Amino acid sequence: MVRIMQRNLHLGYGYTALAYFGITSLWVIFLQQRGLSLVQIGLCESVFHLTSLLSEVPSGMLADRFGYKIVLMGGRVAAIVHAIIMLMATNFWWFALGFVLQAWAYNLQSGTIEALLYDSLAENHATERFPVVTKNMNMIIEIATPVGVLLAGGLIHGHLNVTYLLYALSAGLAIGCILQLHEPFRDQTTPATDAQSLIAISRSAAKWLRQFSALRHLMVFHAAFSALGTMYYYYFQSVMTAKGFSGLLISGILVITAILNVGGVQLTPWLQRKWPQTQLLRGLAIVLAGALISALWANTLGLVGGYLLINLLSAVIEPLLSNYYNQLIPSAQRATLLSISSMIFSLMMVVLFPVMGWLVEQSSFAVAFGGAGVVVLICGWLVFHRQ
Repeated sequence: MVRIMQRNLHLGYGYTALAYFGITSLWVIFLQQRGLSLVQIGLCESVFHLTSLLSEVPSGMLADRFGYKIVLMGGRVAAIVHAIIMLMATNFWWFALGFVLQAWAYNLQSGTIEALLYDSLAENHATERFPVVTKNMNMIIEIATPVGVLLAGGLIHGHLNVTYLLYALSAGLAIGCILQLHEPFRDQTTPATDAQSLIAISRSAAKWLRQFSALRHLMVFHAAFSALGTMYYYYFQSVMTAKGFSGLLISGILVITAILNVGGVQLTPWLQRKWPQTQLLRGLAIVLAGALISALWANTLGLVGGYLLINLLSAVIEPLLSNYYNQLIPSAQRATLLSISSMIFSLMMVVLFPVMGWLVEQSSFAVAFGGAGVVVLICGWLVFHRQ
């Protein structure tokens, strides 16, 4: 069993590298090159998150009901279809359909590979290793994503179509990893028989959310933190293009980002040992608020520094929260509850992404995100002051 566990871990790492290969991260520029306006691009992003919001919980329940491997396989097939549509689309509606498929690809893998690896460890009574596993997975993500972005940067002048061909290839290779995975035993309150329905899983997950306020608060914190980091990342692309950053400069920023993020991921086990959960999350929220507020007076170099810091915080927060989730959530409902967490993130993105875009257009990038930092600081004080 130990050998099977180790094999699952290695295959899981390989899958993670392929699934998070950031070759299509410059999709905003790709869509602009294909003739879409910024409004249409924003609508595509809204379609993605709305689809994700509607699909997240069902996808998690499918994993709990039918097993992790089937759901992971479906996600990579959706990714391949997404790539084909993006290459062949000729108008906004086809691109919007492509984003629907991309959302399904995201939903079907969201939390699933983590849950599979956690249960693989549980089979061998080795769950204490999970913080190290999540650290390794996030380090892989922080390497694979910018490597893909750097490669895409070299294709930015008229060859971004190639990025979607490479994306489809990586999805196909990920399917190869999935086929070799061992489906671990899951500790369920009732046996996983044909009589067990998706409704029963949903009710059980809802019961856990009602009973454990700490889990609810953690999900909202995670969603807000991730939404701000994601919006900063995408809207900062508009800053770089507006200021005429060269391809070499953008590549340099991405390399520095990758180095910092890998270092941050390596620090997460130490951070968990050093500070209690509440103190650690409070500190990260304060640093995030400070980085956002600094945009109000920062020059171009300062904005780049804020971008690097916020990406670092986003890299650090993921393994921390993944471990906290798996400590709180029972195995039988793990995939469903992790999907609920992603659903909350999607809801925030559906609401906040267009609002932030409107604020950027009506004022500026600095004012919009600086104001968001002030809101984070006030809300964070109100929440943590009560604890």
